Amino acid sequence: MQEYIRINERDTVAVALKPLSKGTKVVIDEAEIILLEDIMQGHKFALRSLEENEAIIKYGFPIGTAKEFIGKGTWVHTHNIKTTLNDILSYEYEKQIPELEPREERLFLGYERENGKVGVRNEIWIIPTVGCMNNVATAIEKAAKDLIAEGLEDIVAFPHPYGCSQMGDDQENTRTILADLINHPNAGGVLVLGLGCENSNVSELKKYIGEYNPDRVKFLVAQEVEDEMEAARTYLEELAAYVKPMKRVAVSSSHLIIGMKCGGSDGLSGITANSIVGEFSDILISQGGSTMLTEVPEMFGAETLLMNRCETEELFHKTVSLINDFKEYFQSYNLSIYENPSPGNKQGGISTLEDKSLGCTQKSGSAPIKGVLAYGEPIQVKGLNLLSAPGNDLVAATALAASGAQIVLFTTGRGTPFACPVPTVKISSNSALYAKKGNWIDFNAGSVIEDKSIKEVSEELFEYVLRVASGEKVKSEEAGFHDMAIFKKGVTL
Repeated sequence: MQEYIRINERDTVAVALKPLSKGTKVVIDEAEIILLEDIMQGHKFALRSLEENEAIIKYGFPIGTAKEFIGKGTWVHTHNIKTTLNDILSYEYEKQIPELEPREERLFLGYERENGKVGVRNEIWIIPTVGCMNNVATAIEKAAKDLIAEGLEDIVAFPHPYGCSQMGDDQENTRTILADLINHPNAGGVLVLGLGCENSNVSELKKYIGEYNPDRVKFLVAQEVEDEMEAARTYLEELAAYVKPMKRVAVSSSHLIIGMKCGGSDGLSGITANSIVGEFSDILISQGGSTMLTEVPEMFGAETLLMNRCETEELFHKTVSLINDFKEYFQSYNLSIYENPSPGNKQGGISTLEDKSLGCTQKSGSAPIKGVLAYGEPIQVKGLNLLSAPGNDLVAATALAASGAQIVLFTTGRGTPFACPVPTVKISSNSALYAKKGNWIDFNAGSVIEDKSIKEVSEELFEYVLRVASGEKVKSEEAGFHDMAIFKKGVTL
């Protein structure tokens, strides 16, 4: 097992891949370094002496500057490094478009929908239009579980606190996301459950849904019926009869749309799990498939790496807006743009937002950026897309699903049990987490620093995703977890 790593030849720090004791001799590029302090797993140590205000390099790029003189072999973390990020910036387009060698498409077993989309699950979704119906939606789900049989894989309610007393963009977000979920290909059938007096009522929501098959989507307004439970049961029986005959068929991997997200990151995330997902993204895109990268605030400090991979100048300007619009959103609430990393990130070895962002963007791989999507906007162009959404795990993962991801890959160094509306594959950055939380974690990227190469593990991840797309359940599905969260941006009346 490797004990430490210098990620890029330009780096002035290395990362401990296991706990290293004070006095340990480290050899990098034939140079000997004696550690002056204990270094925890995922944390950094200086490869040479660093002067006060000198840039500290990791991943080949600055992650901040030294607050004070840092001696060779010293622990480098929040106590002696500071961010250098500024507020709204101007950018120049320095086009650097990589090329991926095409690969032969693979096959998975999915559900072909009448609109040309492909689902990886055949479920019935219960979508309440307003938070007032949450408990009813959950009760309807529980009462209908007996309808699950071959062909119908699950019945799932998606409660949320919105749909009324909202204004402007806030209300627009709710209607857009609910409509996106109603149109999602993983839902073979949908029951839209309204109250009747809410702002985002059924009539309003239909304007966002567009054309729909009345056999696939049913609408129930609770105030218009005597017994909403009884009425819902009737609709669900009709939906079940519509969904059950559907069969999985062999379809090309080019139909896959995979969301990419990280949370509870540690100092190994950018080295193991995020790098593996980046390689996975390149593999899928080389076969004609698509991936989406989001959590915009965790691009701050690494955004130019993405901007320069934009295929056109128009996409470059869209990416600039993506970044600066989010900064302006923070400023509109008089909040710091750089209130990051989180306590858990810091404990795991991440020191600054630049450190976190450079690790986070490893998930984008090396493919050119083909699309830049607004929050809630469905994906239209195959390849790597950037999606506007915050860093919050549930909000960002829901946004990925709403924009069309059939599966979300979620990397973590700390662990989390949450799920989103689609299968959420948890990928651990270290083997200890994988061993400890086997009920949460689906795939271990920690083997990269033990006995396997990034290429080998990324190929294993690709094969695993094909199995999930073909029906194999992830841990959160086995536990019955399905979450959703909508981005709130405005006033509540």
